[in-house]
Amino acid sequence: MKQISAHLRTPPSGFTLIEILVVVVIIGILAAFVVPSVMNKPDEARVVAAKQNLSGIVQALALYRLDNFAYPTAEQGLSALVAAPTVPPLAPNWKAGGYLQKLPQDPWGRPFVYKVSPDGLDVEIISLGADGKEGGSGFATDLSSKGI
Repeated sequence: MKQISAHLRTPPSGFTLIEILVVVVIIGILAAFVVPSVMNKPDEARVVAAKQNLSGIVQALALYRLDNFAYPTAEQGLSALVAAPTVPPLAPNWKAGGYLQKLPQDPWGRPFVYKVSPDGLDVEIISLGADGKEGGSGFATDLSSKGI
């Protein structure tokens, strides 16, 4: 019976240079497709967070109005949701502890804009988007409580 030498029985170990290059090229192609779609995710997350904050503020304003029969005035602003207003008209039934624990900022670190109609029956809360200016497009678009 013929004996097989030891070096013929063991398969070769390691990768060839061509195999490594093929894997690197495949990873590069995948990265070319994946990276651009992942790059916008932080901006998309900020838009979602801004809409959630707007919704929370709108709910707090609705509770304030139920208790006090009117929305806070423009002079009182959104701070009337955190602390009892000191500027007339005072809130006769202001809830102890407030309607919000603290006044949120938009995801870009700026305060929300509070607008109340002259008759006091309608309010709008606005985030000025990524650019912090009125108007804009894309992620710089203003977000309004009217649009949620």
